[in-house]
Amino acid sequence: SGMFGWDVSVILRNSEETESSAKVSKKQMRQVKNPFGLEISHPATASLTRGITLTPDCLEDCLLTCYWGCSVQKLHEALQKHVYCFRIKTPQALEDALYKEYLYRQHIKKTDKEEKYCQLPDVQIADFGPVPRSRYPLVALLTLADEEDREIYDIISLVSVIHVPDESYRLSCRMLYQYLLLAQGQFHDLKQLFMSANSSTSPTSRPSEEEEENADQSLLGKFGLGDEESEALEESIKDCAVCQNGTVNWVLLPCRHTCLCDRCVKHFQQCPMCRQFVEESFPLCSRKEQEG
Repeated sequence: SGMFGWDVSVILRNSEETESSAKVSKKQMRQVKNPFGLEISHPATASLTRGITLTPDCLEDCLLTCYWGCSVQKLHEALQKHVYCFRIKTPQALEDALYKEYLYRQHIKKTDKEEKYCQLPDVQIADFGPVPRSRYPLVALLTLADEEDREIYDIISLVSVIHVPDESYRLSCRMLYQYLLLAQGQFHDLKQLFMSANSSTSPTSRPSEEEEENADQSLLGKFGLGDEESEALEESIKDCAVCQNGTVNWVLLPCRHTCLCDRCVKHFQQCPMCRQFVEESFPLCSRKEQEG
């Protein structure tokens, strides 16, 4: 026993005890239909001087409006106004809420799924200053073009905050935040999910249709936000990181790794990817959807 030292406390558990203690609560979800999707095309070539190319992927006719140099404070005040004062379902409503605290606005008419080029005209601005900044480089607003559509959908607009590199901050172009605004006055912060498998296919553009019902009401989206260290969730079928056989179907919270199948998820209290303790989990689709 001298080899192992003295007074070492060890807890021994058999396999039955471990399995019974590994109960992770299942998060209750509900389906929502999101009409909006927006991707950055060719992010490597985007910059303040060269502009940016955006590709909308919408279920209905939408208006794309771009705001360069939008005030950080005013944008977050505008989100609160959506909750407490008036609904932001048109570009005019957002402009009223922002008190026009942006440098330039570019209206792009009814959008199809083609690439849309957006640029700050007569660029005399070299950068937006040191970090932390008082202005976001670009805020893109997607709204439903037809009034009838605004009555049909719970989600009435998508606000995307985009980093565009400039002379003082050359980090590559990426989505910083995306907010879905609801007709009832809430808004959801879209979150990225992380896949365990490498893939060369592009991430999906439209967010997931599953929404948390808990108090913070955050919505998790099925697309990448430019994180170079993790692969984004994709629509194509992936293999479970543990058994390498089942289809990946479970999102682990709070780490958001999406790496386990229906069979393996029952056996893990810690994420097999990052070892973080799993507080909750939810399935991407039900058994019926998988079988269908």
